[in-house]
Amino acid sequence: MIKFDKELFKENVHEYMKLLYRKTLDEASEQQIFQAVALSIKNTIMDNWMDTHKEYEARDVKTVYYLSMEFLIGRALGNCIINLKENKEIREAIDELGLNLDVIEDEEPDPALGNGGLGRLAACFLDSLSTLGYAAYGCGIRYHYGMFKQVIDNGYQVEKPDDWLRDGYPFEIKRAEYAKEVKFGGYVRMIRDDQGRERFIQENYNSVLAVPYDLPIVGYGNGIVNTLRIWDAEAINTFMLDSFDKGEYQRAVEQENLAKNICKVLYPNDNHYAGKELRLKQQYFFVSASVQRAVAKYMEKHNDIKKLYEKVCFQLNDTHPTVAVAELMRILLDEYYLTWDDAWEITNKTCAYTNHTIMSEALEKWPVDLFSRLLPRVYQIIEEINRRFVLLIMNKYPGDTGKVERMAILFNGQVRMANLAITAGFSVNGVARLHTEILKNQELKDFYQTFPEKFNNKTNGITQRRFLLHGNPALASWISGKIGDGWITNLSEIKELTRFTNDEQSLKDFMHIKYQNKLKLTAYIKEHNGIDINPDSIFDVQVKRLHEYKRQLLNILHIMHLYNHLKKNPDMEFYPRTFIFGAKASAGYTRAKAIIKLIHSVGEVVNQDPVIGNRIKVVFIENYRVSNAEIIIAAADVSEQISTASKEASGTGNMKLMLNGALTLGTMDGANVEIVEEVGIENAFIFGLSSDEVIQFEQQGNYNPKEIYENDPELRLVIDQLVNGFYSPENTELFRELYQSLLQPLGGARADQYFILKDFRSYEAAQKQVEIAYQNKNSWAKSALLNTANAGKFSSDRTIEEYVKDIWHLEKVKLS
Repeated sequence: MIKFDKELFKENVHEYMKLLYRKTLDEASEQQIFQAVALSIKNTIMDNWMDTHKEYEARDVKTVYYLSMEFLIGRALGNCIINLKENKEIREAIDELGLNLDVIEDEEPDPALGNGGLGRLAACFLDSLSTLGYAAYGCGIRYHYGMFKQVIDNGYQVEKPDDWLRDGYPFEIKRAEYAKEVKFGGYVRMIRDDQGRERFIQENYNSVLAVPYDLPIVGYGNGIVNTLRIWDAEAINTFMLDSFDKGEYQRAVEQENLAKNICKVLYPNDNHYAGKELRLKQQYFFVSASVQRAVAKYMEKHNDIKKLYEKVCFQLNDTHPTVAVAELMRILLDEYYLTWDDAWEITNKTCAYTNHTIMSEALEKWPVDLFSRLLPRVYQIIEEINRRFVLLIMNKYPGDTGKVERMAILFNGQVRMANLAITAGFSVNGVARLHTEILKNQELKDFYQTFPEKFNNKTNGITQRRFLLHGNPALASWISGKIGDGWITNLSEIKELTRFTNDEQSLKDFMHIKYQNKLKLTAYIKEHNGIDINPDSIFDVQVKRLHEYKRQLLNILHIMHLYNHLKKNPDMEFYPRTFIFGAKASAGYTRAKAIIKLIHSVGEVVNQDPVIGNRIKVVFIENYRVSNAEIIIAAADVSEQISTASKEASGTGNMKLMLNGALTLGTMDGANVEIVEEVGIENAFIFGLSSDEVIQFEQQGNYNPKEIYENDPELRLVIDQLVNGFYSPENTELFRELYQSLLQPLGGARADQYFILKDFRSYEAAQKQVEIAYQNKNSWAKSALLNTANAGKFSSDRTIEEYVKDIWHLEKVKLS
């Protein structure tokens, strides 16, 4: 394990500055300084990175390949410095160079490789795998522009390219020697070899070259450096001069255009056929390249492909990478000439699937015509998997045609990817205890009855190194001063903080740190939003992907209700509240984008009303991402986790906020259930329908939101304000779709699908409890500290150890 050399580091900064820019430090721009410092840090970890992989090879350890469409890793510079455990020495070196590390860190763009909780979870898992010393590759796509950079224009979300690669990204290394060809389209021809065996050849296809770029994932203080491998697409024949000379200008560059489009953006709008096709291309592109390389790497050191599963595990992070099942079968059948049964056995023992959604409509499905045209050989293999699986179902459940309809991989003109993953994998896990039980008893009940041994739970976690040690350094330092720094790699030790919950000075110190973080967020909001907020107010935070089931709409409707009360009773007792939102809506999700506009429209009215003053402020943080999440989370008093019960698989924002001393205001949904178990219901604010009640209403179809609307005048006023011009005087129809979604949706959809009106009064009562509780400063401080002290279960280190024990069976590696 190589140690940090301060003098060498300083020399490297000067040398990189000279080599890259022909400048001295005092002549360089801040971005140029970032590049030179980042490259010097990368140089510092390079020996450990190489030594890690040499050790893996020498010990021939099993490796997990974590296949994910997203890796929301956040800025790398600060995280690398912390995990090197050389923060003090590196800061000293940078100070001696006359530079400011905080300014340098702000020059790094957030790598636009993910969007929401799925990608952040994947990043936390990679951090934990390195810190715990397990061999792993993260495998994804090198998106050139990410999902999008969110810009708010007159309250509307506008999607702009997130050009994070504009200046180059110093932490990545291009590995062209590991490039793989990925084929699309064409047709499949069957031939027989010399021994009379069937062989399948894909012909007349288009193809691209998948080129890997490796990013280091540094373990905390142990010298282990794993790899995030993101694949970029290049044309195999960049420019066809012959076609150009014939005047076929479009054909001359078509391969180049195909390659460019694959990696441009994360989750292209799939409201049209071309968007669906591009999404499927993306998924197959990175999966095929990853599986090809994993098999090739295994065969470099082994000569028996039939034992692949002993050294390789593919973990499918949701349904996006499920095509890995068929791609592995293709490689085993067509390139290694195995029999179907042998290939199927290997695949069964190599692939494992994590389900991240309860909602059946979110389980990925592809039109057969699109899938079979784009991936003809892969589709043939899926047809055969389906044929054999349907026979199994019919034999196990004779006469039960309903089972076949629900469980078949191919049905009603669709390829059902979750069904493929469950059928082919050896493990199926949910991501919170409640979520897993709902999968077993509701959404995937048929599969659980058929394969009960496959199902297990792995409650999600977060890395405390990113979201406490790096994101909240003042609190991290205070905790280490109280209980030592063992919590950094063993978060269960943070439980020791409970010893200080009755110590008045400790509580004051804890809340003073919270207040300083609130001042920092106050300054950020002033700079970026131009809004003056009161740091003494309750910071009520809801930051997460915008989806109707997450119920940002419930939150803003309640704010409208509070505003009505204050306007009617301006002298009423009311503790000041600052409501802070951060969320991106998918580009094609019009209703979610309308909620963003509503939040801004309400904010414009409320924030400028002199009668209200500073008692209510509404703030929407533009372009929510990891770097500003750290600022927001450290400052939060209240953690809004208000999804409709039974809809949120787990959530991880709830864990980050809990760890930083925010109290949960939420439903008994996802991991909230386990958070409440850990911290005690008296240290959270729980409201709303239970998951069983929601499921019962959905099954019986007897929920009538219009009845609530008609019998609750105050709530009716709030709903009517969506369409009477109160918040949109220039266009009374602006929020008509939101209004209709609650009372009379078009197209036969269920009114108030996510039970906003049903839960409204319960939510209001919980919010009132928050207001009362916050005014008892000592009691609130104790509850806040107890939240931090009881967050030990929710470390991704614990989650990864469970994956290793129950699914992956990896060997722990230590560097000398």
